[in-house]
Amino acid sequence: MSSLMVDFIISLDGYASADDWPGFWGMEGPEYLAFISEASENEHTTLMGARTYRLMSGFAAEMPEEMASLTAMRKVVFSSTLTTPLSWANSELVDADPVETVRDMKQRDAGPLRTLGSLTLCRSLLVAGLVDRFRVGVFPVITGATGKERIFDGYPDVALELVESRTFDGRIQLLEYVPTVLEGPPGASGP
Repeated sequence: MSSLMVDFIISLDGYASADDWPGFWGMEGPEYLAFISEASENEHTTLMGARTYRLMSGFAAEMPEEMASLTAMRKVVFSSTLTTPLSWANSELVDADPVETVRDMKQRDAGPLRTLGSLTLCRSLLVAGLVDRFRVGVFPVITGATGKERIFDGYPDVALELVESRTFDGRIQLLEYVPTVLEGPPGASGP
């Protein structure tokens, strides 16, 4: 049985991106870049939606050397708007229900699964109880004026058990949790 990790890179105030900011908010350093280049970080199937696919395949076309490891790995793209054949190597298009597809993949695939971006997909998989790990790379910036795509808007209440943490380059925090979707706030009584 396969495991599923939701993996986000966020600003301290919880944004996925911001207007006119460079990738990694310009804060990536040698330790962090070495970590994300490690072979063990690239031995999984990547799950993404159409918008993330369009963005990342564009980066791969513009910067083939920098994106080589992601290009080489298996990618499953959930979309009802894209058509085959997909131009980015090793990309499989799925137009079926992502929750049911990922549930099936977890049962039949041996290797780990990991999301890339795709906020709506990640939220759906978490609500369905399919997420085994939740990892956040927190970059030390606040993008309150320019931030786009608040990651956790629309999420259910979730308790997180910290299972791993690490600091890169003296500033980037990597936090890995086991998530538990809650019915409501802990201790709240029902009707």
